[in-house]
Amino acid sequence: MKKLALIAVGGNSLISDKEHMRVEDQYSAVCETSRHIADLVEAGWQVVVTHGNGPQVGFILRRSEIAAEVAHMHPVPLVSCGADTQGAIGYQLQQALDNEFRQRNIKMTAATVVTQVRVDQKDPAFVNPAKPIGQFYTEEETRLLREAHPEWTMMEDAGRGYRRMVASPQPCEIIELDAVKSLLKSDFCVITGGGGGIPVIENDRGLLNGIDAVIDKDRASSLMANQLNADTFIISTGVKSVCLNFGKADQKELKNISLAEAQQYMDEGHFAPGSMAPKIEAALSYLNNGGKEVIITNPENIRDAVVNGSGTHIIN
Repeated sequence: MKKLALIAVGGNSLISDKEHMRVEDQYSAVCETSRHIADLVEAGWQVVVTHGNGPQVGFILRRSEIAAEVAHMHPVPLVSCGADTQGAIGYQLQQALDNEFRQRNIKMTAATVVTQVRVDQKDPAFVNPAKPIGQFYTEEETRLLREAHPEWTMMEDAGRGYRRMVASPQPCEIIELDAVKSLLKSDFCVITGGGGGIPVIENDRGLLNGIDAVIDKDRASSLMANQLNADTFIISTGVKSVCLNFGKADQKELKNISLAEAQQYMDEGHFAPGSMAPKIEAALSYLNNGGKEVIITNPENIRDAVVNGSGTHIIN
C-alpha cells in the first residue's frame, strides 16, 4: 500500500516577484512545483496537494474594486474570491501535474476538489482581523489605501511591507472530506483545501452559508492531514530548512527535532509571526493530534527530504 503525503504549497511561492505576477508567470511557477511533486509520486507515494492563495485573492479583490469604481460593476465578495482561486490555481496545478505524469508515463490523474471548510461564527478572529492577504504595499501606498478604505485593517507583515488583514478563524470541519477520500481510493492525485478552504458557517437549520474570511492554509492542511491519516505532512516554503536566529550571524539550521523541541523554540519566540510561526503551529497541531512526521522544506527539495532526510523533520 502506498504511503500518503499531504503537501501544502504556499500561495506566495507561485508569485516569484513583482515583475512576474501575470497568470502565465504563475503557471510557470506551478509547473516548476509540479515537477517536484511528481518526483515524489514517481518514488511511489500518493499525494494530496493543498495551496495558499493570499496574493491571488488580493488581485481579484483589487480588480473587483477597480471594476466597481470605473464601470459600476458589482463587487466580488471575499468568500467568492477564495472560491475563484481554488478553481483557477487548482486548474493550473492539475494540468501541470497531468502533463508531468504523461511525460513520465505515470498512470495517474490529478483532480481538484472545490473545498468548503466550516468555521465558528463566534470565533474571536472575526473581531480581530489578523490574516494578511493580497500584495505588499509601501508605507505611502498604505497611507493612500487607508484614506480610500478606512474600514480596512492594514499592518506591516514580517518586514516585507504592509498588507491588508482579514479575519482568520480556526477550521472546524472539511465538508468535502469524503469526496477527497473517494478520489484517493481511486488513486487520484488530489488538489484540495485551496487557500485554506472556502469558509462557511452552519445556520440553525443545519444549512451552510459562505462568510467573508480567510482560513490559514497551513491550519486547514494540518486538519486535512490528520483526517486523512497522512504518513507525512510536508509544508513547502521558501527555505530548505527551518533555522533558529534566521538571517543572523549565529543562524542554526534545524534538521531533526522532536515535537517538544519545536514547541520550546516556538515558546521562545524564534519564529516570525507572519512567516515561519504559522507553519510551526500547523506542524505542532498535526503532531499533537496523532500525526507521524512533518517535513518543512522548499519545493525543489521535497523528494530529497522524503527519501534522503534533508530539510527539517519534526516527529513525535
